[in-house]
Amino acid sequence: MKQLIATLVALIAIADGFVHPTSLARRSLSSLHLRDFSIPAIPEKQSVENHEISTIAGVEIPKATAQSLAILLFAQFILFIGVGAVIPTIPLYGKAIGLSSAMNGVVISAPALALLVLAKPAGEYADKARKPAILWGMALIALSDLGTALAHSVVPLVLARLGLGAGRCVSESGERGVLADLASTIPELRGRVLASQQVVLAMGIALGAPAGGYIVEMYGPRASFLCVTTAACLALVLYSFLPETVAEKDLTAGDTGKEVKWGELLQDSKWRGLSLFEVGAKFGYAAKLASVPVIAASMLPGGAIGAGTLLSAAGLSGLVGGPLGGILVNKIGAKRTMVLTGIMSGVGLMAIPFALEVQSVNEFPVWVLFCASVLTWSTSVAAQNPSITALAQEMAPEGSEATAMALPRAAGDGVYLFAPFLLGTVADFAGLPMGSDCFFAGFCGLLGVVAFVLL
Repeated sequence: MKQLIATLVALIAIADGFVHPTSLARRSLSSLHLRDFSIPAIPEKQSVENHEISTIAGVEIPKATAQSLAILLFAQFILFIGVGAVIPTIPLYGKAIGLSSAMNGVVISAPALALLVLAKPAGEYADKARKPAILWGMALIALSDLGTALAHSVVPLVLARLGLGAGRCVSESGERGVLADLASTIPELRGRVLASQQVVLAMGIALGAPAGGYIVEMYGPRASFLCVTTAACLALVLYSFLPETVAEKDLTAGDTGKEVKWGELLQDSKWRGLSLFEVGAKFGYAAKLASVPVIAASMLPGGAIGAGTLLSAAGLSGLVGGPLGGILVNKIGAKRTMVLTGIMSGVGLMAIPFALEVQSVNEFPVWVLFCASVLTWSTSVAAQNPSITALAQEMAPEGSEATAMALPRAAGDGVYLFAPFLLGTVADFAGLPMGSDCFFAGFCGLLGVVAFVLL
């Protein structure tokens, strides 16, 4: 954690010009092992064609890129502290107002409907201008989370979650576009840039999840949604300082490319394989939302606090998985990294019911095996995310990155329309061992890997 904080602070300091890179390098940053993360060292600043640049790991990075990346990462760090606070809360919130596991699945899947319907128009909107998409989307996220906190029945709750999906769809399209634009300026460090984002998100969730569990125990489930509303408002303020990268790209490239149609992309087996891989992977995320918190709250000491602690640990595992994924992308390629991490994540979820069936031996708690299975999944998907994004960026047509990258994301988000309900139904089915829903989710993830390899 100390290394991550040092990395983020160093990046922000360089971007804002508070510390000259040469003087910062003299402060023995190498002792903090920053090379293990996205920004290894900042030896000196030069001036080339009247643009300030920094040399990092032998690669020249424009100061504008470093500044934009610092703002983007810090805003997402704040936002995901709030997101982490509600992760252990969503299924417990439904239980608190009397919803069954299946109906809980409907509430959890509601954002996916908006994500699926708006994915393509949101991507096209973000390809015209990144910043408005990010700002309007984040504003809608804040309003929707506030609506969730104030909901007292299933109808307004579902409406609020639909609004959340719409806000996420628009905002994330802009965020993905900005990240693609920034990574295109430093292709040699693409893996590290994507890994740095994963590390920041993981740290945010790691800090927010236990806080969310504590807030639920002290003030009830509604309070955690007020926390994420506050985090979204802060992220909105930070995002307002981002530049418009589309305008900058137009000045250098001169051509934003032709309009991309999803039907044309799907004629390419690579895009079909990537989309099916996302479909399988999203079953695991659905299990994280609908299944794991319920099992953890019933098994771990402390109830909701225990569930929040486990999800915090899962977030912290991203501090290992994220950089590992970035290294693997640079060393063995995005495709091989996806296959390797896809297998590991599927096996981790499939092991959960077997871990729950093991009896205590020599006072060894059964829940330790359950936690180990969850952490295997979380570490694997953390390493998986940079590879998915890297492959999508490589294949996306220039000028239509947000639209093209929205295709596999929409295919995966579509899973939320039915996966939480399906997992809830499996969990409610009498005769099946606890954790069977997680096994099913892991098996679907492996099927996605098989489809990706075959295509």
